[in-house]
Amino acid sequence: MATRQYTPCEDKSATFTGWASTGTAHLKPWSYHPRPLGPKDVEIEITHGGCCGSDIHTITSGWGELQLGPVIAGHEIVGKVAAAGPESGHKIGDLVGAGAMVDACGDCVECNRGNNQLCAKKAFTYNDVYKDGRGGLTYGGYADRVRINGEYVYKVPANITPAEAAPLFCAGVTTYAPLKDHGAGPDKTVGVIGIGGLGHLAIQWAAAMKCKEVVAISTSDSKREEAKKLGATKFVNSKNPEEFNAAAQSIDILVCTSFDKNADWGALLSLVANCGKFVLLALPEAPLVIPAGALLSRQVSFVGSLIGGRNVTAEMLDFASKHGVRPWIEKMPMSDANAAIKHMMEGRPRYRIVMETEAAAKV
Repeated sequence: MATRQYTPCEDKSATFTGWASTGTAHLKPWSYHPRPLGPKDVEIEITHGGCCGSDIHTITSGWGELQLGPVIAGHEIVGKVAAAGPESGHKIGDLVGAGAMVDACGDCVECNRGNNQLCAKKAFTYNDVYKDGRGGLTYGGYADRVRINGEYVYKVPANITPAEAAPLFCAGVTTYAPLKDHGAGPDKTVGVIGIGGLGHLAIQWAAAMKCKEVVAISTSDSKREEAKKLGATKFVNSKNPEEFNAAAQSIDILVCTSFDKNADWGALLSLVANCGKFVLLALPEAPLVIPAGALLSRQVSFVGSLIGGRNVTAEMLDFASKHGVRPWIEKMPMSDANAAIKHMMEGRPRYRIVMETEAAAKV
């Protein structure tokens, strides 16, 4: 584990404890002093924490060697406000959640466009440094508590349970935002590659947006019936040549939430309709090789999408509340975080693991 320089900023009167990685998937109990509670900050007593693929890529050093010391992962955070700064917009006792970013400048071009996630001074929820002049490191939700800028903390709708809410703060907004941005609706066919933690929500959003057709694409038939229950109107087994070829050039917005290490990107792009869009959500650990002809010959766009800004996150929660979009979850105790990580790395969850802390019993 390498070391990167940063400015310490600690409130030594407070100690938070979580499950940390030093570059491997084996987590160990570890404590730290959070930043002092600022006027806009809230302290959350965590009750639920979702497990995301990004957590695995980070704690195993798949996206690069850790450079900031032990990392407490977790950016699908739900809990109760235990302390609130006077400018936080929250009050003690509120049931709230937070996602993959905890700060941004709020006044740059991107922030003013609503793209806070693209701000040069953004801070991700863990394995990052604050850039607001106060200093300090970010630590995530595999812990008992966390302190976050209240502008990136959202009240949980009353009709969504705390456990169901957790995955919405990353998997939810990550799949909702690109569908909204690229015009998903009754005149569009949406395809979803990968029926997992992200994909099972993408299918639900597309169905709730009343898309013309919702196509679930998987490498086997094992999730065919579940995909239909989630709202898919069509299922394509990508290993079945007949089904795959029949879907060629039929999808207006193709959302890629996961992929095989040996994925044939040219073949996947062949599913996109002329002038359609291939939207990459899953972040590979190695560079992609994309055949240029697959883009140019039919004017297909290959685009990326990174979580979502503050406004779209709030909109996503409201949409989920009104349209009944809910993650399918498996609950596990956070005290057994390593078992949860193992379960996830084996690809067994249907479809999102949510860890519960001892504080969950109080909700």
